[in-house]
Formats: sequence, structure tokens, C-alpha cells
Amino acid sequence: MASKVRFLYTGLRVRDLQRSLRFYRGLGFRIVSRGTMKHGGVWVHLRFGTSAHEIELNYYPKSNRFYEPYGPGSEFDHFGFYSPDVAGWKRKALAAGATLAEEFDDGKASLVYVRDPNGVWLEVFGPRAAPKTVPKRRKQRN
Repeated sequence: MASKVRFLYTGLRVRDLQRSLRFYRGLGFRIVSRGTMKHGGVWVHLRFGTSAHEIELNYYPKSNRFYEPYGPGSEFDHFGFYSPDVAGWKRKALAAGATLAEEFDDGKASLVYVRDPNGVWLEVFGPRAAPKTVPKRRKQRN
């Protein structure tokens, strides 16, 4: 049985579907499918680059039986991304509407955590940037 089962996507409940779409598309995700559920909810599947895993954004209006007040929890920790340019990814995420949650270096790796418009954390890690060195001034001869 396990050999026939595939892990395909992660579903996220979102407060504002359009704002969430702008954010994830701003990071480089593309819409691969979308639809309306029989009970009135809306779903959108997104994929990043060549990754097979998808994110499913789910929106339920207040009139929907699956609607519940949104409250960020701590059960889902974060999405993880690798980038050879952590600082560039951070700039792109902030420009797309993320808020910075945390950033630090850990050994040879640099890690940055941001929050999406719904409070979901995204991590990017990659090689720590080499420290910038200031060229030494040459002594002037008199």
C-alpha cells in the first residue's frame, strides 16, 4: 500500500485568497489548478519551480459550513526552501508582502524566516555570505 501512496500537497486555510495568491506568486509560485468545492469553498493549487510538491490554498466564506474564525496555531511549523542567495530570497519575500520573523547564521548556513499574510512561517537557508572585507590602505611614501 505505501508504495502506491504519494504525498502531493499541503493545504493551508487562508483568510484572504487574493492577498495570499499575490504573496505566493510574488515568490515565484505558479497556479497549476483551481476550483470551487461543492459546499462553496475555493481552492487553488500552486507549485514552485520544478518541485513536485504543491501548496493548496483553501478559502471558506463565512456562510460555508467549514468556515471557522482564523487563529494562527503552532501545529504547522514552516515551509522550507533552499537558495544559494539567501539575502536575495529575503528581499523577494519582503517585497511580496512577507514580514521578517527571524534570521541568523548557524555554522556555514544562513537562515531567514518570514511570515506570509496568514502568519505561516517560511524558511530559506543556504550558504552563509562571506564577510565583506575592506581593502587595506597602502602606506603612502613621502
